[in-house]
Amino acid sequence: MYFRFSDHLSAATISILLAGAAMLQPKMVFADTVAVRHAEGLMHGFLVLRTLDGKTLADGQLIQDAKGDHVNTRLIFRFKDGSRYEQTTVFSQRGTFRLLSDHVVQKGPSFKQPSDTLINASTGQVKVRYSEDDKEKVIDEKLALPPDVSNGLILTLMKDVDPSTPRTTVSMVATTPEPRLVKLAITPQGEELFTIGSFRHKAIHYVVRVEIGGITGFFARLTGKQPPDMHIWVLGGEAPAFVKAEGPLYAGGPIWRIQLASAGLF
Repeated sequence: MYFRFSDHLSAATISILLAGAAMLQPKMVFADTVAVRHAEGLMHGFLVLRTLDGKTLADGQLIQDAKGDHVNTRLIFRFKDGSRYEQTTVFSQRGTFRLLSDHVVQKGPSFKQPSDTLINASTGQVKVRYSEDDKEKVIDEKLALPPDVSNGLILTLMKDVDPSTPRTTVSMVATTPEPRLVKLAITPQGEELFTIGSFRHKAIHYVVRVEIGGITGFFARLTGKQPPDMHIWVLGGEAPAFVKAEGPLYAGGPIWRIQLASAGLF
């Protein structure tokens, strides 16, 4: 991730800022593996992607299948402008959720930069193919990935995060397009009422904040480049379920809303 500073920042000013950043560095925060409270299984859900003012951008599906402790999920969004987003995630659920692989393909005019990202969590290999100035470029790096890396798992984890815990942190590989390991801080904000037909339910509202460590994170906050928070609502109780999410679908993207779709009349 790169930041560009205006010319009026002198070398002395930057030195002072760097010194301040060093003083402000937080202590190492250890992330949490999320315990499996509700085992994942067969699922086929229908979603809709909208702007915050309600304009429909894409229709989506979430398809999931489980074979023993291994779970495969596939999230697809087909945009009205011909763009496509597809994410295939494989994870295990032996006591805790553990990512095995995550593959994201995004292309079309709805995305600032077409890309194909593959994460092998077992080996730490991260490969990013992207287009820049009509040329294909490839980044292939090996990262030391912790066991709590959560790419492709956020909507799953939110159903199992303990709402009585003030703060849960997990890791994520962010690609901009250079891969970088960041933390996600998940904090419950309380319950909110919503209705489906004549039924009234309570959803737990969570805020998910990206925490970028080191000097890069300090300058991200300083220059207004801190990624926006994601808001996720989950139905609580004995059978938790996803309700709604608001946040960027990709790094640097606009804030969109993902909701459950309603079936049309036959």
